[in-house]
Amino acid sequence: MRHRNYGSKLGRQPTHRRATLRNLVTNVIEKERITTTVTRAKAAKPLVENMITLGKRDTLQSRRQAASYLMTPGATKKLFADIAPRFSDRAGGYTRIIHAGFRIGDGAQLAILELLGSKLKKKIKKEKSAAPEAAEEEKKEEKAGA
Repeated sequence: MRHRNYGSKLGRQPTHRRATLRNLVTNVIEKERITTTVTRAKAAKPLVENMITLGKRDTLQSRRQAASYLMTPGATKKLFADIAPRFSDRAGGYTRIIHAGFRIGDGAQLAILELLGSKLKKKIKKEKSAAPEAAEEEKKEEKAGA
């Protein structure tokens, strides 16, 4: 019987599981949106929400607790400076899980774990056609002049 045993073990030893979840939480706070498996997203969601709740308190003790869990100092700074003030009016439910199909390699169910209000940043495409043509013209001019 699994009475009072909640959460997934993620197929890992306890130390590896804790490291995996710490990495997931840190990445969600730094990038505000990650793509992972549904099981990992469900396991990381309460931890992310707990970190945001710590950020809303903004005391020395809460900063130390968040810093001890998050993997990078930059994530801790972003949590207290940007993310926690954004959710100051909200009583909970800071994240959402969106199902995103299946992974091609092994067919695992994918999900997007994101903070509410995060904006999708579009990638800026570099113009490939203009730069190589200009470089080729310069080479032709150098050869003609030599």
